[in-house]
Amino acid sequence: MGVPSNPASNTPWFKVTLYNVPSGATPSGASGTVRSGGKTAPWSLDGAAFAETQTPNAWDIGIAGFQSVAPTSASWGQPATVSVTWNDGVGGSGTTSQLVGIPTCQDVSRRASAMATNQDGTGYWGVTTDGHIGGAAPANSGLADNFGDMGYLALNAPIVGMAALPNSQGYWLLGGDGGVFSFGLAQFYGSTGGMRLNAPVVGMAATPDGGGYWFVASDGGVFAYGDARFYGSMGGKPLNRPIVGMAADQATGGYWLVASDGGIFSFNAPFWGSTGSLVLNQPIIGMEAAPDGSGYRLAAVDGGVFSFNLPFEGSYAGKDPHPMVAITGQGSTGYRLLDNCGGVYSFGTAPFYGASIVC
Repeated sequence: MGVPSNPASNTPWFKVTLYNVPSGATPSGASGTVRSGGKTAPWSLDGAAFAETQTPNAWDIGIAGFQSVAPTSASWGQPATVSVTWNDGVGGSGTTSQLVGIPTCQDVSRRASAMATNQDGTGYWGVTTDGHIGGAAPANSGLADNFGDMGYLALNAPIVGMAALPNSQGYWLLGGDGGVFSFGLAQFYGSTGGMRLNAPVVGMAATPDGGGYWFVASDGGVFAYGDARFYGSMGGKPLNRPIVGMAADQATGGYWLVASDGGIFSFNAPFWGSTGSLVLNQPIIGMEAAPDGSGYRLAAVDGGVFSFNLPFEGSYAGKDPHPMVAITGQGSTGYRLLDNCGGVYSFGTAPFYGASIVC
């Protein structure tokens, strides 16, 4: 489920992508509603508007995929629940429902930049470069509450990272200058906001108990605060490509750094492999790791996902016109991708609760 650009109009457009449609079935139509600002607007499309997707690949072998795009007159907001009827032409038919509707980017000055999830993955947040926060979780659960943001204050540098407390009661935002902003019960343990850095900061990770955090710069320099222990860095060492992110190993208290070519650097954490020696279609933008340190996954700009010692649950490679900016995990069997327009894509056991932010 993604969003095509629609530069000729300010009308939000919604892409419907059907999976798990029986082999040989042909979708005959779709209808649904989209909720926004307390208002509900209907939309529908003809079966002729559906077209079969790309050739099945490693993650959807044997699954027919169909997609279509439909406009709606509603202003953007929550995803729509869409009911789709299919017909196989020989008497078989059925109806499936799915959440769709990640709005197309309207404000070119604002882009999603980072994502965080609570410890069990039941809630997640997204943040934009100018500091606006949004959360998504089961209704009335309180697992992705908004504890405040920097969206209406002047920033010295754009927001490039975030991390959440395990209990969902707060989070940190990270600026490209190493400035740290704490919200909810998340404590401020220090930052480099007033220091001159050799390279810009690109990502952060929190300790398992939420009592500290690390962040990393593009030259591999690591900064540790609170109960986060410093185990080393790549600062001052030659790199083939710049560092783009990091992840914490909750089992050992160590961490991994990842470069844009997928090279992995382990510090008091096990090395499970990398793409450093491979030719990638698009550069890596970040990583996520299993809570027990048993593996990790890397995500590329085009939505490609590379799993190391963890199950591969699918990717969004080639399906989204917007570049990916973050990946977060849910246990060892699920993960989510975030694109720079706020689109969220869930895989494996990670539920989809909607777009956390709208750009």
